[in-house]
Amino acid sequence: MAIPVYVFTGFLDGGKTRFMQGTLEDSRFNAGEKTLLLVCEEGEEEYDPSTFAGKNVYIEVIEDQDALDEKSLEAMRKKYRAERVCVELNGMKLISDFYAKLPKSWVVYQEIMFADSNTFPLYNANMRSLVVDKVGGCEMIVFNRMTEDTDKMELHKIVRGINRRCEIAYEAEDGSVEYDEIEDPLPFDVNADIIEIQDEDYALWYRDVTEDMQKYSGKTVRFKAQVAHTKKVEKGCFVPGRFVMTCCVDDIQFMGFVCQYDRAEELEQRSWVEVTAKISLRYHKLYKEMGPVLTALEVKPAQKAEQDVVTF
Repeated sequence: MAIPVYVFTGFLDGGKTRFMQGTLEDSRFNAGEKTLLLVCEEGEEEYDPSTFAGKNVYIEVIEDQDALDEKSLEAMRKKYRAERVCVELNGMKLISDFYAKLPKSWVVYQEIMFADSNTFPLYNANMRSLVVDKVGGCEMIVFNRMTEDTDKMELHKIVRGINRRCEIAYEAEDGSVEYDEIEDPLPFDVNADIIEIQDEDYALWYRDVTEDMQKYSGKTVRFKAQVAHTKKVEKGCFVPGRFVMTCCVDDIQFMGFVCQYDRAEELEQRSWVEVTAKISLRYHKLYKEMGPVLTALEVKPAQKAEQDVVTF
């Protein structure tokens, strides 16, 4: 039986506890299912189980999130015969580390991030890797403590630089909520006969393709890239791409797409080329799933880009 897991992330005093308290008080969410609530970060606010909708919530305070493992998590669930799990994660820990420890039967149904609108830009400036970790996988981010002077555009740009698909909600001090409706036009025309990708826009284009592949099916694109040869692609293929930095130097990685080209073996590793190719969507072993496979229409030598590493 799959155990649904609801994950609530964010930094200390970001509003996680207040939201979860209200959620568990709501009979529409807490309708009688036995719920295990894992509290991995204790802030100023504490849970008040007496106001929960029913006496079916069992709280476990986790002193050391790093000490958790699959066996201990499943043991806690079985102890209460919990049918679902809610988790308030420690904002200073990586979400991926927690996910790696989940029992196989635990399935993440929802991940929501909460942030104080006043301190979030400071976290982004000083702890960028942790902000990327929290924003990157969430389905919604809620900015609370909003005032008339809060710069929504600044918050919007930070989020959209990391995650283009999550919902953004702004909660004012009076409890009213406004949803983000700011449109972000892409810096290239996806309806052009040939989609021209400028050097500085490669990372944004790469992410847009991977997040919305169907939009690019059958399209023709032109971009500058470095040549990568790998045994993971068959003869007559190479991987044109760029080195991309998500948040810091430690996470720089090569991001590219499989490209069919009958003279691929003649291309020098790490050389710069301009690729014009048609995009199709199909399964490839490099992706281990459906993904964009390019068919080169033209590949020609190119000057090295001004920046070796591109960012979002």
